[in-house]
Amino acid sequence: MIPVKVKEIAYDIMMNPVVLLIDEEELKALPIWVGHFEAHAIALALQGIRLDRPMTHDLLKSICDRLEAKLSMVVIVDVRDGTYFAELHMWHQGNKLVIDSRPSDAIALALRTETPIYLSEKVAQGTLAIKDLLSEEQQQELKELLESRRPNDFKKSLH
Repeated sequence: MIPVKVKEIAYDIMMNPVVLLIDEEELKALPIWVGHFEAHAIALALQGIRLDRPMTHDLLKSICDRLEAKLSMVVIVDVRDGTYFAELHMWHQGNKLVIDSRPSDAIALALRTETPIYLSEKVAQGTLAIKDLLSEEQQQELKELLESRRPNDFKKSLH
């Protein structure tokens, strides 16, 4: 399995939200298109914003906490016909549970619980080299962004 992190929510040319997962070396990227509500939930978690009332992923985290269920990892396990599939790997009362999930929900929960995210080897084969994904100018902007840790600037560079 390949560890990845969520770099940013970006938007494609049609303004569809894209979660950008990057490897630890920041050389490869996997864009996953998600819905607007899911993108919002992920963006809130990335920015550390907590709302007065729990959103669905906050509720799920609270339920896991109350039931003493621990999310140990999220794995993006497969892609079929352009659709990604994920699994939540959890522990509850000494039992390992593997629960099917949409990647966007799994990512939103992982960010809230500070749980590692992985790609299966099969999914990792679909990653793109950042140098092939972006123009030279965009690569330089991304390099500067990664060095400065200003994630909001990333959205601008992908348009």
